[in-house]
Amino acid sequence: MPPDSEILWLVAGVVLILAEFFAPGVIIVFFGIGAIITSVTTRFGLTTGLGSQAATFAVSSVVLLFGLRRYVKKWFVGHSANSGGSVDDDFTGREARVINALPGRGQDGLVEIKGANWKARCEAPVAAGETVIIERREGLTFHVRPRH
Repeated sequence: MPPDSEILWLVAGVVLILAEFFAPGVIIVFFGIGAIITSVTTRFGLTTGLGSQAATFAVSSVVLLFGLRRYVKKWFVGHSANSGGSVDDDFTGREARVINALPGRGQDGLVEIKGANWKARCEAPVAAGETVIIERREGLTFHVRPRH
């Protein structure tokens, strides 16, 4: 006997919500909630076909993601010291570990912060394994300085 689709959506939702604990960014949780919403609508007979279930999942997930992420992210990430700043300000002043050496003179290397690898630039050379301080972020690149 195959499992009911509402059970599959519910299990998928719980797995996605739990996956949020292992992947930074506060994104996956909204897809988990979307799957649970789809499970509920399927249970009450509002979405009987796979197409309507997929549409419910996609629409509810995207609406939740774009509608609530900025508020929910504050619970997980916290507030920056500069309350008027953006979420990116949470990185400024934090320590990062150098993964690929930073050659200096503004050339690219790789650092790790909050469990993710980021491109980084530094004016001074820094060896892999050292710790640096994030000064600012430009796009997907951090500008860092050695910690002394």
